[in-house]
Amino acid sequence: MDKNSQTQLEAAAFRSLISHLQKNTDVQNIDLMILADFCRNCLAKWYLTEALEQGITMDYDQAREVVYGMPYSEWKDKFQSEATAEQLAAFESKQQAKL
Repeated sequence: MDKNSQTQLEAAAFRSLISHLQKNTDVQNIDLMILADFCRNCLAKWYLTEALEQGITMDYDQAREVVYGMPYSEWKDKFQSEATAEQLAAFESKQQAKL
C-alpha cells in the first residue's frame, strides 16, 4: 500500500472513531480510561500535538471541540455524569498497576 492510501485510510478510521464517540455519549471518559487507557481528552491532546507539530495554530479547547463535536463545557453539561466510587476505585487500581 502506498503512503497516501495508508494516510487516507488512517484518517477515515480516525473520523469513524470520533463519530462513534460522539454518538455514544453514554460512554464516560472514565470508562474509556479504565478499559482502554485513553479517553476523548487524550484524543484531543494527540490531535493538538499533531496540529502544532505541523505548524497549525490551535489550542486545546479547539482540539476538544473537534473530538467532542461541540464545546467541551456543553458536552460536559449535557452528557458527563459524576464518577461512581466503583469507577474511581477501578481507575485508581489501574493507575497503581502501572507503577
